Amino acid sequence: MAAKKTSKKAVKKDYGASSIQVLEGLDPVRKRPGMYIGGTGLTGLHHMIWEVVDNAIDEAMAGHATSCRVRILPDNIIEVTDNGRGIPVDKHPTTKKSTLETVLTVLHAGGKFGGEDSGYKVSGGLHGVGVSVVNALSEWTRAEVRRDGKVWMQEYKQGKPQKDVKAIGKVPKGETGTTITFKPDATIFEDVRFNFDTIVKHLRNQAYLTKGFKIMIEDAREVLDEKTDAYKAKHYGFYFDAGIISFVKFLNRGKNVKNTTPFYVERTEEGVEVAVSLQYTDGYNERLHAFANNVANPEGGTHVAGFRAALTRTLNTYARKNNILKEKDDNLSQEDMREGLTCVINVKLGDPQFEGQTKGKLNNVEVRGAVNTAVSEALTEYLEQHPKDAKAIIEKCVLTAKARTAARAAKDAVLRKGALEGMTLPGKLADCSSRKAEDSELYIVEGDSAGGSAKQGRDRHFQAILPMRGKLVNVEKTTLDKIVKSDSLKPIIIALGVGIGEALNMDKLRYHKIIIMADADVDGSHIRTLLLTFFYRQFRELVERGHIYIAQPPLYQIKKGKKVEYAYVEADKVRILKEFGVTEDVDVEESEDGEEAPEKKVGGVSIQRYKGLGEMNPEQLWDTTMDPEHRKMLQVTIEDAEAADNVFDLLMGSDVAPRKHFIQTHAKSVENIDV
Repeated sequence: MAAKKTSKKAVKKDYGASSIQVLEGLDPVRKRPGMYIGGTGLTGLHHMIWEVVDNAIDEAMAGHATSCRVRILPDNIIEVTDNGRGIPVDKHPTTKKSTLETVLTVLHAGGKFGGEDSGYKVSGGLHGVGVSVVNALSEWTRAEVRRDGKVWMQEYKQGKPQKDVKAIGKVPKGETGTTITFKPDATIFEDVRFNFDTIVKHLRNQAYLTKGFKIMIEDAREVLDEKTDAYKAKHYGFYFDAGIISFVKFLNRGKNVKNTTPFYVERTEEGVEVAVSLQYTDGYNERLHAFANNVANPEGGTHVAGFRAALTRTLNTYARKNNILKEKDDNLSQEDMREGLTCVINVKLGDPQFEGQTKGKLNNVEVRGAVNTAVSEALTEYLEQHPKDAKAIIEKCVLTAKARTAARAAKDAVLRKGALEGMTLPGKLADCSSRKAEDSELYIVEGDSAGGSAKQGRDRHFQAILPMRGKLVNVEKTTLDKIVKSDSLKPIIIALGVGIGEALNMDKLRYHKIIIMADADVDGSHIRTLLLTFFYRQFRELVERGHIYIAQPPLYQIKKGKKVEYAYVEADKVRILKEFGVTEDVDVEESEDGEEAPEKKVGGVSIQRYKGLGEMNPEQLWDTTMDPEHRKMLQVTIEDAEAADNVFDLLMGSDVAPRKHFIQTHAKSVENIDV
């Protein structure tokens, strides 16, 4: 049958009013949920809670609420209650419906569009937009308002009201507030199971940022108490009179601080409410958290720019005035002042302008000057009133400046030396023939023996092998100049091709998969941890972009006749043995260092226990650990950068006591300890 031809005229005729789809009410939200909450994964799911809680915090910032309670009920239902004024329930002049129904069912219908006349001078978002989006993306929602001596209620299904708003009870005179209860729609979200730790972390930060506001959190889902074998609820409560000062102290818990009294300023400049707190530690990393109207701005913005300018100028002025910096000395740079800095910035303004839908960067020009002025004046006063703290801060920055200068010289020397070697590549590197970074892999292999097997077993077209030797440097306890001089880390830096420190350029990355391949024992775990610390601290963007992987070599080779299977975890071993007809539990002792992997035979089945990569021949290493068709690898990600930062600092830092406490606390929960 011949295809029917369509003329241009016919196309034009078909394209008319009937071709345009009109989405009414909250239909656009259900059609494109990612536009409103950033996605339908776990981030978007939890954003539903943030939207409702933000309304309570807006009431608090306006002086009308003192507390909020979030409960996770069975079946992953969320209930958020505040003691604010309560959403109005009288008829709205425009929609001619109850204001409660309008706020819950109409986009951009809220109390944040009318400036100060609306009753909200500042707001983290547009009140009404968030809660209507939550309503749209829920299987059902129930809104209860305590106002005018009564409890008013309305219920919704997928954003649509089921009945009119009605009074369902009475409350004592003067009691007000709102309760929003919702169940996320499983047809919208990939997973509707809320993570309690994620909720606690976010709401704890909000409590820090909203001084004097109490936030209570309860997980009322079935949680088993291991001691009593009974189910119980988990509770947390946060209330901080000191606000972001408490936040800074929390971030620095367990660390050695330079200025024992944190700096703090809270004042209004040019109509912008500015709150900044900072404290220095003896660490090498910066922890700066910026917020605008309690909304996190991970990419910074004008408030961060204003803060950095004020910090640099004020510390240099004080250092010159008090002869800590001599005439011959160069001024300290912004970079010198970032090492060891812990800082929280929160500004509140009437019309925040953000870059991007995620509000990652604040763009209001007036905020830079407001923060600059507030910090400059208050920090000058602080330094004069706390001379010991001032001296400790500046000496820390001076030390950083000297280390940075030395590091740059050492780094340049390393790169120059590499260039003289011809291909700027270390001699131990067995490079791949492909020059396409997106297709290339770099295996960083523990030991020369395993490195030799990997070189012979690899696919030379796209797999490069770099054996490691020598003692790995713990980058958590050292400076950049020592890192680039390290015999163990220098070859990795050169092989990656992206530079390091100030010269870092990710566009020059030579391999898009960087795979750590170490033995499945304590020493191998230690090497993996040291390498992960190195990548996290010096090449964090590699981790964020998903370039870092951990190879998973097998623990056992199991053979029956000519059939060979590999077990990567104990559960694999049990499953494979059952498939081969062995139902008893079989233990195979590990080999001693340098010995061949031991073998045990049970019922015609041979079981060999690997301890080191070097125990496998090139063919086995390819089949089990390097063949893209069969290998198992773990991709390293940063789901919670702050938590990751604290863990690396705890486990790899200089302070022994917190690490010892961590080990003692969690020792019993560790399985398969190799001693």
